Amino acid sequence: MEISKQYTFIDLFSGAGGMSYGFEMAGFKPLLAIDNWQDALDTYKRNNPGVDTLCEDLSTADVGRIVDKYNLKNVDLIVGGPPCQGFSVAGKRIVDDVRNKLYKSFVSFVKECKPKVFVMENVPNILSIGKGQIRDSIISDFSELGYDVECRILTASDFGVPQNRRRAIFVGTLQRRFSFPSPTVIDKVTTSQAISDLPENTVADGTRYKSNADSNYQKWARCGSDAIYNQEATTHNERTVHIISLVPDGGNYKDLPEELQNTRKVHIAWTRLNSGKPSITIDTGHRHHFHYCYNRIPTVRECARIQSFPDKYVFLKSRTSQYKQVGNAVPPLMAKAIAEKVKESLNIEYDV
Repeated sequence: MEISKQYTFIDLFSGAGGMSYGFEMAGFKPLLAIDNWQDALDTYKRNNPGVDTLCEDLSTADVGRIVDKYNLKNVDLIVGGPPCQGFSVAGKRIVDDVRNKLYKSFVSFVKECKPKVFVMENVPNILSIGKGQIRDSIISDFSELGYDVECRILTASDFGVPQNRRRAIFVGTLQRRFSFPSPTVIDKVTTSQAISDLPENTVADGTRYKSNADSNYQKWARCGSDAIYNQEATTHNERTVHIISLVPDGGNYKDLPEELQNTRKVHIAWTRLNSGKPSITIDTGHRHHFHYCYNRIPTVRECARIQSFPDKYVFLKSRTSQYKQVGNAVPPLMAKAIAEKVKESLNIEYDV
């Protein structure tokens, strides 16, 4: 019986591990996760106990030292989402911008390790700012290292994630030009299909499910777990509850009486999720998006479901921290779709 090769990777700017989990689902083995936020790394370690984690600011890190210490010279893949705002609108690098140093550290890891593939994700407008000059600068940096670079904007809901989050993805290969994944679903997963089985009120961590799964997505989310975690419901003041009660499923501030429409100064305020569609992009806990039927913001677990984290993936630290960890993550199911195409490319290269 032929045994397929297990490819290894490191995750830079890993956060709580959304990208890593997606690649693990596709059969990749993580060797190291690096981030400068210990809360996120504690969550990463809780869910990946056998993987090394390193809390370090990569803008000042000695890349060579890290590569040698963790024996990363033969790693197959580097993934990560470095900030790329350290460029001017004209597309020229701002040398002293710390965010540019973070991006350059990703380039340095690729240069030092020379992986067969790298995957870098970022905000969608990174491809269009400066009429594409930033995109071209990024491609040029990696082309100088010998990589063929492809980039595309992917929408998470095309890959089974119940959310219309869009991300720019750069993939660099040494041997074969990369082909991005086609959508894996025809009928997109809706918000209600993702979270309708979760209770309205707070339940203690470890509480057993009290209802059956209502959808195939919920059955998938429950795999490997027999209990609910991170389901602490926010108690809003009476005025907030009253205002959001006036907004219908899928509605927003425009559905409110005129005298209440400007009670919050951002256009996304008083937005209810739409039960019949994939969710809008969840944020990091800014408290502007509300459950499609309950008069509260989604819980951390509901946000995690919307991001496509399974229920067995438990988030640690304060609730504010948990919201930020979930909101900043790459949706694992989208990462899995990318990973499967990367694996396909590597298998051809290795003739596996």
